[in-house]
Amino acid sequence: MNDSNAIQVKDLEKFYGKVHALRGVDLEVKRGEVYGFLGPNGAGKTTAIRCMLDLIRPQSGSISMLGINPQEEPEAVKERVGYLPGELHVDENMTARQVFRFFNRLRGNRSDWEFIEELSERLKLELISPIKNFSKGNKQKIGIVQALMHKPELLLLDEPTSSLDPLMQQEVLRMLAEAQGNGATVFFSSHIISEVQAVADRVAIIREGKIVEVAVTADLLHRSMRQVRIRFQQPTEAEELYKLPGVELIAKDDSMGILLQVEGQMDVLIKTLAKYPVNDFETERASLEEIFLAYYNGEEDK
Repeated sequence: MNDSNAIQVKDLEKFYGKVHALRGVDLEVKRGEVYGFLGPNGAGKTTAIRCMLDLIRPQSGSISMLGINPQEEPEAVKERVGYLPGELHVDENMTARQVFRFFNRLRGNRSDWEFIEELSERLKLELISPIKNFSKGNKQKIGIVQALMHKPELLLLDEPTSSLDPLMQQEVLRMLAEAQGNGATVFFSSHIISEVQAVADRVAIIREGKIVEVAVTADLLHRSMRQVRIRFQQPTEAEELYKLPGVELIAKDDSMGILLQVEGQMDVLIKTLAKYPVNDFETERASLEEIFLAYYNGEEDK
């Protein structure tokens, strides 16, 4: 296993009865990076994370977490990891403060209580009311704080912004960026594509238990299709543009405007446009969401 990796997973296979949940999953997460694990519900994200922590056992494959085999030393892994499950189950007669004190004792009283209060205040989390009175979003905040409160080396977060309003989602993303800035590795699963695009250094897309793409987030966006809107200075027929390699006409606004879809390099299109009286030229890249949907609609041959 490579010591420069915080997480290294190789050929992970997991069955639930006849359901093949993970189909040879490979993951390498470098120390200090934010890594997004992207896929819809049921794709295998939660199963992979639970295998990493030895909460369930795969049928085959190897796992290294911070250089440790979690099947041989599960407590050593849990000591150094902050884990947010998809749904945190706690005694709902307890308060958030009591839950945090409980987790702190389990971890050898390593947490700074001022830091716990700071995280809670940023998330507008009430510490002294019984959890049974909490909304789903406030229960999610408890899970986030307990994962972050001991400043772990590695964060494993399953849908961290689930049930949160947009303002709290942004605050959680800031917390993850700060954790990375302090040296932590952040691995988080999500089906909210915009948040992965906003904070992840790299992203893995999982489909039906298989990793179908791993890429630097910026590279994945930069190699995608663009939409190009062109406005001419006068009515113009420019049919040769639609015949260029990788160029497709999407719409004509009128005789002076066109919308194109361009795959690959823009060089040929720009050089061809030089002979036309162009008044305005706008480009827009496909979002990570559009790339993701391409995989799940079968447009990517993987």
